[in-house]
Amino acid sequence: MAEEVVKFKVTIDGIPVEVDPGTTILNAARQIGGDIVPPAMCYYSKLEGTGGKCRTCLVKVSKGSEKDPRPMPKLVASCRTTVMDGMEVQNITSPDVVEARKGVVEMLLINHPLDCPVCDQAGECKLQDLGYEHGNEGTRYEFERRTFERIDIGDKIQLHMNRCILCYRCVYVANQLTEEREHGVLNRGDHSEISTFIEKALDHDFVGNVIDVCPVGALTDKTFRFKNRVWFTKPVDAHRNCPTCAGKVTLWYKGDEVLRVTGRKDEYGEVEDFICNTCRFETKHTSDWTLEEPTPVDHESVIGANHYLAFNPPSVIHENKKLQLANEEQLARTERLK
Repeated sequence: MAEEVVKFKVTIDGIPVEVDPGTTILNAARQIGGDIVPPAMCYYSKLEGTGGKCRTCLVKVSKGSEKDPRPMPKLVASCRTTVMDGMEVQNITSPDVVEARKGVVEMLLINHPLDCPVCDQAGECKLQDLGYEHGNEGTRYEFERRTFERIDIGDKIQLHMNRCILCYRCVYVANQLTEEREHGVLNRGDHSEISTFIEKALDHDFVGNVIDVCPVGALTDKTFRFKNRVWFTKPVDAHRNCPTCAGKVTLWYKGDEVLRVTGRKDEYGEVEDFICNTCRFETKHTSDWTLEEPTPVDHESVIGANHYLAFNPPSVIHENKKLQLANEEQLARTERLK
């Protein structure tokens, strides 16, 4: 007789869900979905050991469990805290969580430069989203920010340490996907930085995935730098028979040109299958790939502004006689006022 599967009932912002024992609060919230899912900058479900570093996913446990209903005395990191049966959690419904998240965002932005207008990550940056949703309008920091020189850690990857928030994702990628980890976190405290051993290049065939997992613009693709804004490109899912990786990617088009190739990401910005450097950097022609369909894009994303749902989109500009007449009348009134 098969053993009965035990499930834990958890309530997050008043919404109940049943999950397996050992599930974290963050993953329980992801099973519900929507706005109650806490933000996560360092946690990455595809990589072991991630989480617990950025503190953006803090939540309030108002009831520990059915056996011990006492609330937890402090806010906890939802990516590192496992659920208990009968647990009740507050995320966006807790003023304490909202206020704490503002403080975390302010801390992350202390040394982060305001270079969104020139950063290649703009438009798909998790720190931008976090700052807009949970940040303060101004900063109280009056001291000089730490600065680093930009370095090339490979012929295709550039490191902007000024933008780094020390989420450690790239370190875990190099540690778990490559044979030799040649970069990591050096120094301690506010002197900590991501770097290689005496600026040694990262040349493993899977190390390009550090670009995909970086939530900010600290690690950028040198073959795509300053070529275009992401919201002017059109992402399309494609695949090829690759002997090294799964060969399932997203091609980013501008017209007929493939500007960059990335791994396919889920709704939480996590890569579904890590891809090799050959797929990422060396195959940037449509003839190299079998096209599938336009990549699904969140309607709230700026990428959706120039996106379409079919390979043959309708004309962008439609003839509108009423609008044209109104524009002519407005132009005539403006001319008289000059």
